[in-house]
Amino acid sequence: MALHSAGILLFRYKNDKLQVMLVHPGGPFWATKDEAAWSIPKGLFDETENALDAARREFNEETGLEVDGSFIELGEVKQPSGKIVHAWALEKDLDVTKIESNSFTVEWPKNSGKIREYPEVDKAGWFHLDEARNKISKGQIPLLDRLADLVAKQSRI
Repeated sequence: MALHSAGILLFRYKNDKLQVMLVHPGGPFWATKDEAAWSIPKGLFDETENALDAARREFNEETGLEVDGSFIELGEVKQPSGKIVHAWALEKDLDVTKIESNSFTVEWPKNSGKIREYPEVDKAGWFHLDEARNKISKGQIPLLDRLADLVAKQSRI
């Protein structure tokens, strides 16, 4: 059975150009990775939780910030791992320097017996779509494309 994850892709316009907010995973494995390492704020949920509620919860856990507004459903994408990501977009401008992520513990270095604590998200940033396509995990690129299509349609209305 596939794992399901839910997340929120924030977007804004800066100097009339579309930007999206992505987060970088914390911890030693991701410390030196940048290209194709970023993500929308998202996390796992199960059938007992509504997917949008899970996306909002995960956004809060990974950024320390709450969001509300008119969410735009972006649908689902299947990650190379097989995980299915359910996503929503929301137009909102947040100060990414104010994020405060929850943390996790892991044995590091591996097999050292040392348990260390790391933030689940170590930073967030706003990116124009071309840059975001290079930064985001490859399995999530369709979410950027869907958002771009939606905002293009809205501008023609």
